[in-house]
Amino acid sequence: MNKTKSIILIMGSALAVLLSGQVWAATPTDINYCARGATALGTKYSTYTVRCSDGKKREITSWNRRKKWCVGTSRRCTNDQLSAAKKACRSKK
Repeated sequence: MNKTKSIILIMGSALAVLLSGQVWAATPTDINYCARGATALGTKYSTYTVRCSDGKKREITSWNRRKKWCVGTSRRCTNDQLSAAKKACRSKK
């Protein structure tokens, strides 16, 4: 019976560690405007720097007069600045 309790305790601890991984994910702490730019086709965009809780800085861009927000210049976009910043902080770059 004692061995069964130990196994259950170990499995429970492992599960807690796996689930807590999302708690340790980096989150945005600061968003600052950097610059304006335009594509080769003339589409205007703005660049912002996101400071994340892991100490790293990442980039997001706004398009269509700040109606569309993307992680860097990728196609990982959303309609919300904070959502894009969260995606950027969770990215591996």
